[in-house]
Amino acid sequence: MLIPLKHDNITSRRWPVVTISLLAIIVLVFVATQGVMDQEPPELSQVKAHVLKLAKQHPELKLSAAEEKLVSSLRQEDATALSQVETFASPIVGSSVSLPTAPAEDSQTAQAEMDSLAKRYLRLQGESFQHRYAFVPAHPTAISYLTATFLHNDWLDLISNLWFLWLAGIVLEDAWGRPLFAAFFLVAGAAALEIHGWANPGSFVPAMGASGAVAALMGAFLVRFPKMKIHMAWIFGFKLRRFKAEVYWLLPLWLLTEVAYGTLFGNGSGISHWAHVGGFVFGAIAAVALKYSGLEKKASEQIDVKLNPEGTQEIDQAHECLQRGQLDQAASLVEGVLANRPDSVDALNVLREVYWRRSQTTEYQNTSAKLIALYLKRQTPEAALHVYDEFLNAGGEKLPVTVWLSLARGLEESDMFDRALQEYEKLVEVYRTAPQSIMAQLGAARICTKKLGRPEDALKFLRAAEASPVPHLDMEQSIHMGIKEATAAQGGAVQPQLAKSMA
Repeated sequence: MLIPLKHDNITSRRWPVVTISLLAIIVLVFVATQGVMDQEPPELSQVKAHVLKLAKQHPELKLSAAEEKLVSSLRQEDATALSQVETFASPIVGSSVSLPTAPAEDSQTAQAEMDSLAKRYLRLQGESFQHRYAFVPAHPTAISYLTATFLHNDWLDLISNLWFLWLAGIVLEDAWGRPLFAAFFLVAGAAALEIHGWANPGSFVPAMGASGAVAALMGAFLVRFPKMKIHMAWIFGFKLRRFKAEVYWLLPLWLLTEVAYGTLFGNGSGISHWAHVGGFVFGAIAAVALKYSGLEKKASEQIDVKLNPEGTQEIDQAHECLQRGQLDQAASLVEGVLANRPDSVDALNVLREVYWRRSQTTEYQNTSAKLIALYLKRQTPEAALHVYDEFLNAGGEKLPVTVWLSLARGLEESDMFDRALQEYEKLVEVYRTAPQSIMAQLGAARICTKKLGRPEDALKFLRAAEASPVPHLDMEQSIHMGIKEATAAQGGAVQPQLAKSMA
C-alpha cells in the first residue's frame, strides 16, 4: 500500500482558510449524519428485491416509468449486488411492514403487488436521507450535486479524502486565492458526480464522498506543480519503505490504475472509479485554463496586495521614480517595503535596478542572490536562472552555497540537465570544504548516470565525494548506492573505494 506523507512545498503565504474550512465541514457533516444514515428505512432494499423478482417472473406486467427505471437499474448492477437484491428477504424484525413471502402465481395478483410495491418504494425513497442528499444517477437532484461531496459513509474513505485534500489544497489555495479555490472545489465535485452519472445511467445506488473533487485537485496539482516531489511510504506486509516520487509520473500512474479498475470492475468494488477519472481530467483542464487565462496570476497578485497594500502603492511610486531618474527616492520607497516584507520580489527588482544604475556592483550582486532565493522558493527556477545570468554578466562569481545548491536542484528538476551539471561542478570547485559540496557531487553524479548517459563521469564525482575530507557519514549510503548504479550502467562490477575515518 502506498501512502503520501508530504511534499516539498507544504507552505503558503497565508493561512489556507478555505482548505481548513472544507476539512472542518466534511468532518462535522460526517459526525452529524452517521446516525441518520444508519437509521435508513431497512425495507427499501427489500422492496427493490420484490420489484425485480416480480418483473422477472411476470414479464407481462405493466410497469410504470419509475418501476421500469428501477428494474433496468438493478439489472445493470454487478453480479454480487444483483444476487443479494434478487433474494427474498425475511420480514424485518420490529417492523410493521409486511412483504409477500412467496411469488404471486397469477398476473392479476402480481400486478396488484407490483403497484403496491411501487407506491411503497416511492414513499420510502422520499424518506431516505441518502436518496435526498447523495447523488443518485437515476434521479439526481440539484442539491445533491453539492451535498453529495460532503457526505461519507465510513471512516477510511473520510480520512483518505481529508489527507489528500490537505496536501493539494494548501498549495492550490495559495496559488489561486481563496474565492477561486473554493469555487473550483465545489464545481469539480459536481463535475465528477455528473461524469459518474454518465458512466452509470439509471443507477439507483447513491454515490457520495469528496473523492471526485479531491481527484480534481490532484489533476490541477499535476498541471501546476509537475516537478514537485512527493514523500511516499510503501507498506508491504510488516515492512515500511520511504521514497520520493515526482508528481509528473506518480499522479498519472494513479489515474491509469483508476481507469483500469473502472474498466474491469465498474462499481463492483464499491468505489466510483469513473468519478475519480472524470474529476482528475476536469481538474487538469481547469488548471490549464486558469493558468493561460491569466486568472491565476491576477489572483496571486491580489494576494500580494492584500498582504501589504501599502507596499504595493510604494512599489508603483518607486517605478515612477525610476522612470524620472530619481534613484534615491526609489531606493527609499522600496527599502521601506522590504523592512516589513523582505520577501517582496517586486521591491527587490526595483532595488536591484537602482544599484545597477548607480554602478554599486556588490550591492547589485547581493540583491540578485536574495531574488534568486525567492524565485526558487516560489518554484520558478526559470526566473531564478534569468536573474542568475544577469548576476554573472555583472561580474558575479559565486552565490551563497545554499542558494547555489537550490538553483542547481531547481534546474535539474526543470530538465535543464546540462546547466544543472555545470552549476553543481562550479559549486564543488568554489566550496570544497562545505557539506553542500558533497550534495552537489551526488547531484552531478545523478544527472550523469540517469539523464546524460555518462556513468564514467558519475563515478568520478562519487569517488571524489567518497574520498572527501568533509564529514559525510549521513551521505555514505547515498554515495555507495550511486557508485553501484553508475558501475552497473557501465556494465561492470562494483569496486567500493571507501576512504573514510571513523574518528
